[in-house]
Amino acid sequence: MTDRAPQADRTAAGNAAWHRKLEHIRAGELTSDTAQTSGMRRFEAISGKTVGSRRLWMGRTHVAPVTSSGDHHHGEAETAIYVVSGHPVFVFAEGEEEVRIETSPGDYIFVPPYVPHREENPSPDEEAVVVIARSTQEGIVVNLPSLWAPVEVPPQAQQECGDTGRSSS
Repeated sequence: MTDRAPQADRTAAGNAAWHRKLEHIRAGELTSDTAQTSGMRRFEAISGKTVGSRRLWMGRTHVAPVTSSGDHHHGEAETAIYVVSGHPVFVFAEGEEEVRIETSPGDYIFVPPYVPHREENPSPDEEAVVVIARSTQEGIVVNLPSLWAPVEVPPQAQQECGDTGRSSS
């Protein structure tokens, strides 16, 4: 038995709007032509600009040893982070306190829309590398003077960004 569709079905599928080619972005093809924050270097792989994605941005970020990024947020984008190497620390404000999440390779971090944060790499000799996925077509980065800087959140987004009820650990 075969899993192949009859020729007529394959031709019809080829004409369907949902039937598009897969895109392959090789490691050496990532571009740094994307929004940047001091203290880190972002490399864009998948975006509206590179492959025509509509609701996804994905790339890789490198933080040099003993370096902190500037404070920033990613606008309306939900951001998922996967730690590839190093032990980056993710910092955000909760009330008047700085909260620090220490990570290891294999860990994930979720950053909700509009949440000011920064990445730090306390290691004296190991670069921290993470893979980032965002729910927007382009890499939105809004650099801020501090974690407590006012953030302008559109009214619609305020309703959508309500408290999830989850605490960080």
